[in-house]
Amino acid sequence: MITETLTVSRADFETRTGWQLKPEGACKGDICVPLAENPQGGTINLATLAPQLNMPLVHDEAHGVWALGPESMGSRVLATVEAPNLTLPTLDGETFELASLRGKKVVLVAWSPY
Repeated sequence: MITETLTVSRADFETRTGWQLKPEGACKGDICVPLAENPQGGTINLATLAPQLNMPLVHDEAHGVWALGPESMGSRVLATVEAPNLTLPTLDGETFELASLRGKKVVLVAWSPY
């Protein structure tokens, strides 16, 4: 979820993340997470809710936006938005290091026939 503010409407949060806020906590499918501070009313503070759902919340100060998610029920999400260094062969037989692009925005696309 990308937003310009840390405060969003409850309806927007639920629509954009798939989480439903109920009296028993935040629920998505068969999973419900009890919340220490269950948001009341129509406004959600993402800075309060994100840690309770184990969702990263990252601020892009240059563009004035916040990115929330994805959730990680098994702690299998990256702790930062910085990709690990990869060294891969090129079509020319050289090697390419992802770290050579550090500081630039990069889109990684992976594909496998299996």
